[in-house]
Amino acid sequence: MKSDKIKLGAQNAPHRALYHALGMTEEEISRPMVGIVSSYNEIVPGHMNIDKIVEAVRIGVAMAGGNPVVFPAIAVCDGIAMGHTGMKYSLVTRDLIADSTEAMALAHGFDALVMVPNCDKNVPGLLMAAARVNVPTVFVSGGPMLAGHVDGHKTSFSSISEAVGEFNAGKIDLEKLHEYECKTCPTCGSCSGMYTANSMNCLTEALGMGLRGNGTIPAVYSARIELAKRAGMAVMELLNKNIRPRDIMTEEAFMNALTVDMALGCSTNSMLHLPAIAHECGIEINLDIANEISSKTPNLCHLAPAGRTYVEELDEAGGVWAIMNELSKKNLLNLDCMTVTGKTVGENIKNAVNLDHNVIRPVEEPFSETGGIAVLRGNLAPDGCVVKRSAVSPKMLRHKGPARVFECEEDAQAAINAGLINPGDVVVIRYEGPKGGPGMREMLNPTSAIMGMGLGESVALITDGRFSGATRGACVGHISPEAASGGPIGIIREGDEVLIDIPANKIELCIPDEEYKARMAAFVPEKKELSGYLKRYAELVSSGAKGAVLN
Repeated sequence: MKSDKIKLGAQNAPHRALYHALGMTEEEISRPMVGIVSSYNEIVPGHMNIDKIVEAVRIGVAMAGGNPVVFPAIAVCDGIAMGHTGMKYSLVTRDLIADSTEAMALAHGFDALVMVPNCDKNVPGLLMAAARVNVPTVFVSGGPMLAGHVDGHKTSFSSISEAVGEFNAGKIDLEKLHEYECKTCPTCGSCSGMYTANSMNCLTEALGMGLRGNGTIPAVYSARIELAKRAGMAVMELLNKNIRPRDIMTEEAFMNALTVDMALGCSTNSMLHLPAIAHECGIEINLDIANEISSKTPNLCHLAPAGRTYVEELDEAGGVWAIMNELSKKNLLNLDCMTVTGKTVGENIKNAVNLDHNVIRPVEEPFSETGGIAVLRGNLAPDGCVVKRSAVSPKMLRHKGPARVFECEEDAQAAINAGLINPGDVVVIRYEGPKGGPGMREMLNPTSAIMGMGLGESVALITDGRFSGATRGACVGHISPEAASGGPIGIIREGDEVLIDIPANKIELCIPDEEYKARMAAFVPEKKELSGYLKRYAELVSSGAKGAVLN
């Protein structure tokens, strides 16, 4: 065992003295050391129940003969960070989480790890750390929130965000807005739609790093506690078999995850996180692979915000494994990939049944023949950009309109709230990319305001920033290169025609070639005065097209 190097022999008596200082018995010290990485805190609704999950994992590890030891990881609530300076600190925590977990795990010589994340950045951050540390590892999340209920309809976080737009447009009064405020998020857990947190927890199953139900069993269900105990026992089995993250997270496993991503209609943020996780495994994922996979992968689910079903219903319908079973009928998955069950994907999913064809469409009757995410290219985004195609109105799949240009999210939000955006417009928000923000803020507030004000079928929004998984509509993000790196989004002028053609995977600034070249030659990106961690991050971060990994 890895920990034997610091536990056995006379020379390691000082180490054992410190274990005794922790109250460990000799019997505990002799067992494999299993680190449990806890993302528990009291500010993120998706994490407030993680103390219970961690305790269940501890029991599972101990039952299977391990010595469980807990240490922490940070997490930011994107919803609370949204719309102000705090969102600059969301994506950047992904690398802080990976770095700090790597440091803790290797400094203390753990034999195995159980990762207990839940929300947007600490799921991918811990997957990145798992790849780096590469000791047997199992993931078990805190689980999704139950949907809320307003006027007999289920709701989720996007509902309250769009209700603000409705209020600003005079469509609802303050009393109704307050009702949404109180009823939209009724339990702990990651917000109940197919937003980034639930997307990444489901894709953790598809990658093979989480047990069945990791992404879908609601946070408040007792089955989540049982799952955590099984995760603790499973990691000991992986340790006995010496199955490690890089044995599981192979190139084929990432292709499986991208395929499930397209079938589920996941958050566009998966196009940042999957390449970053793969990078830590020594695997490079090009954005063009996404379109290749999307072209042959049917979209089987329309969960909120794309539709009116929620993660709790996906769980009842059979969950991620049922989706994978449907995909296997068209030979779209590699069934030989190893997983944390100690079995292959094919062995895992062979008996998984699709129990609700309204939630998970049969592969023969999909919502669409192509996947939920599209990557667009053109003179406006030479390195690519991303849109959640499954959440775009058919009327907006192809749109051409005049640019309304804003240098930051706040300016765009003010214009939308003031009623200055007209049907047909293309709202452009720039200098919000990984370097330019810095931190690549999510644009949920402006996109929700557009939807809430009834402009969702007539107005598009493009940005070098990114979107919350709760965003829906013709919203194109990750435009690369970003404005701060000299990208063409920086040369758009008020009134320029912009073409978005999602079926053709195309995005264009419709000006003459000579004018385009002259503007690019004269373009000098704006510079921001930065300090602290954001300054270091901006200097090191790569393009959104490469997963915003640190160079």
